Amino acid sequence: MTTAAHRPATLEDVARVAGVSRSTASRVIAGTGFASPAAREQVSAAVDRLGYVPNPAARALVRGGGVRLVVAVLGTSAAVLDDPYVHQVVGSAARVCTPAGVGVALYWLPFGDPRSLDQLGGDRSVCGVILVNTTEELLAAVPSSLRGRVVSIGVGSATVPSFDVDNAAGSEAVLRHLYAAGRRRIAMVTGPRWLPCAQRPVQTYRRLMAEAGLPERILPGDFGAVRGRAAAGEALRRWPDIDAIYAISDDTALGVIAGLRDAGVQVPGDVAVAGFDDIPLAGMTAPALTTASHPVGRIAVAAATALLDGRPAAPVTLFPSALVARASA
Repeated sequence: MTTAAHRPATLEDVARVAGVSRSTASRVIAGTGFASPAAREQVSAAVDRLGYVPNPAARALVRGGGVRLVVAVLGTSAAVLDDPYVHQVVGSAARVCTPAGVGVALYWLPFGDPRSLDQLGGDRSVCGVILVNTTEELLAAVPSSLRGRVVSIGVGSATVPSFDVDNAAGSEAVLRHLYAAGRRRIAMVTGPRWLPCAQRPVQTYRRLMAEAGLPERILPGDFGAVRGRAAAGEALRRWPDIDAIYAISDDTALGVIAGLRDAGVQVPGDVAVAGFDDIPLAGMTAPALTTASHPVGRIAVAAATALLDGRPAAPVTLFPSALVARASA
């Protein structure tokens, strides 16, 4: 439990509940110096009652390492751990954690089994958890033992702060760019339907199409290039007059371009293509891909910093996304 709705327990809270001085509580938790058996028992009980987690940097120095920040990724299979997006989150978190003497571990949360979070909640060497690919079900399964030391990249809750890109605004910028270029028959390739944060661009697309009096042309996607290639062929079969395709990931958009080329369709002459993320490859393709920025590194750094600082974070922190106009649209 925490001492307030959004404040993790402090060393002072432990000392107060245990009925000992702050220095005694500190010695017991650090495992250094003298403390009576009774004091040790009282402090240990207070730590368990409050769910107290010491400052990770201090604990790492005292114990000589062994403290971890865990990037826990929800996915239908362990293949999600190979995603370059996940690697970028881990690498960015490591830049923050290494100077504090804290390691970073990668952990797969099997889809449909959110109880696997319980193991992390009971691990005292885990100073914090960053959830990736977060769903409402996963948030509901966060154990009380993780309260105050868990954040989400994606959707959050009253007890789990959220850090994410404003993909609704980024998607709107891309779609308005396509419209300004004269494109009126715009299809969209979505992300996974089970991922809440992937639904914001879909809502934006539907709103803008309705405002412009244009038809909705939506195809399911999974953020992958293979699906994007297949979606391009499906779009041409269903809507032969299509003049633009917006995919909410660059990998999918690159697959769309490949699928259009398979069909002899020119990009952007016949059909404009745009994506989202601005991955390094986006600027090196032919044609270079129009997209919107996604500051994954900054988001992961902010999430890791919030955990290491041990201070309450805002319920939602959104990072801006900007249009990156290139030759494909």
